[in-house]
Amino acid sequence: MFDYAQAFERGLSYDAFLDKYATPDQRMRWNDFHASIALSPQQQALLSTWTRDMQVLVMAGAWCGDCINQCPMFEYFAAACPRISIRYRDRDDESQLTDEMQTCGGARVPSIVFLSEDGKFCGRAGDRTLSKYRSVVGTLGGAACSTGINTDLSLTEQVLQDWLDEFERIQWMLRTSSRLRQLHGD
Repeated sequence: MFDYAQAFERGLSYDAFLDKYATPDQRMRWNDFHASIALSPQQQALLSTWTRDMQVLVMAGAWCGDCINQCPMFEYFAAACPRISIRYRDRDDESQLTDEMQTCGGARVPSIVFLSEDGKFCGRAGDRTLSKYRSVVGTLGGAACSTGINTDLSLTEQVLQDWLDEFERIQWMLRTSSRLRQLHGD
């Protein structure tokens, strides 16, 4: 099995990743999107309740529009919850990791691996959330049709919530793990 814990340890922080891989224009796009989003008070309250450390390995590309419109969300989660540690790796600079994290037979980004505090694999997610795919499907012609799902939230707010739901799923997996409960005596 691939050593995701080692890949996480070699990963970069958000700023270090952008410093190394983003052009000035790309960095501006990441910064602009980051400034345009915020967590709701309910989302912040949820994140403040988490008790298990979570390592999150993100395969991304500084040039990638999906990464620009999703990865800054992860940084809001980490800022609101000190239990979340995130490290970034570049898709085009990591051939073995890129091969391991393929989605639908391709090197799609962002691609995420969730790990426990001691580096055990917990799950994968990416490259787009369900809300984003619903939006894309709704714009297709031909045999594809609208999902019929309507919400008062903007697509960005829906994607933010989709990602928070995925992070929450992993947090509850970690919280209810008998191995980690025994380790922490709870």
